[in-house]
Amino acid sequence: MYKHLFFDLDHTLWDFDRNSAECITELYDTFRLADLGIESAAEFSRQFVAINRQLWADFDKNLIEHTYIRKHRFPLVFRAMGVDESAVHADMNVEYLKLLPRKPHLLESAKELLDHLNGRYTMHIITNGFAEIQAVKMDSAEIAHYFTHVITSENANAKKPNPLVFQYAMEISGTNPSESLMIGDNYEADILGAKGVGLDTVFYNPQGQPVSDPPTYDIRHWKELMAIL
Repeated sequence: MYKHLFFDLDHTLWDFDRNSAECITELYDTFRLADLGIESAAEFSRQFVAINRQLWADFDKNLIEHTYIRKHRFPLVFRAMGVDESAVHADMNVEYLKLLPRKPHLLESAKELLDHLNGRYTMHIITNGFAEIQAVKMDSAEIAHYFTHVITSENANAKKPNPLVFQYAMEISGTNPSESLMIGDNYEADILGAKGVGLDTVFYNPQGQPVSDPPTYDIRHWKELMAIL
């Protein structure tokens, strides 16, 4: 039924939380944050994950730009922890962007899933992430070879859930909604966005988030998708 599969990357295949936590722990030691009064790398990571996730949600809603995320996430984390150390903010962000995409960890069974699908479907990535960062992530995780096209908000001039990004993805892939399936973890950006242009959808939903407008498939684990495709 399907010929083309469109995957989100972060939190869907690439384990953003694990990879980011490793980076934050390294930054905690490199920048000697304990000396600044931040008691643990775990607490620093917890604050970072919460703030970074909210910033990306705001980006998806067109409330902020990419540059705002890069400039403000570490200052916001420090402020949330009651620490004022503006001298290290910029350097920490540069180091974070250097370290993060080189982390190789995928979510459980993601590699097994890609091996299962490889050669049977034409696969692509649709991501709102930075193009240069996403490319390094895919190389580091050794998954770039599975995908024919990587569609980013930069080359599509639109970002999920905007219908234009999905239309652009289908156009350059030479497909149409009846032959295409969108797979992602973000209900609004991936699922509602794709449904808006007539694509069937797979909601990768490990936590069992309840939704009002159901996807075509709602799965908790990649092995469920292997049984479908």
